[in-house]
Amino acid sequence: MGIQNWSEDVILINLATEPDMGDELQTVIDLVAENTTQDVVVDFVDTDIITSSSIAKLLKLRKVLHDNGRTLVFSSVTPKTRSIFNVTGLESVFDFMDDQFIALASLQLAN
Repeated sequence: MGIQNWSEDVILINLATEPDMGDELQTVIDLVAENTTQDVVVDFVDTDIITSSSIAKLLKLRKVLHDNGRTLVFSSVTPKTRSIFNVTGLESVFDFMDDQFIALASLQLAN
């Protein structure tokens, strides 16, 4: 598990593998619900599969961020995991970047 305050405006999550992923995502949802001024980068570098429960939490995280005018970006999503987002029709709902450095830079340029 790795949740870092990358800056005042950005939280970086190095996503845990299942089954710990759900707990980690809930922690981040709680954090951004309390502090509504942060964007989030979710790095999937160590993740090769995602469950429907974790997808539901990612959608909830996106909603909380979107409702507060903030951004959620995914990075380092493996082709196997990306195909899950594609099959479920969620690939167009989330923003994907090749790696966490590009994702972090995109958020800094947007602010």
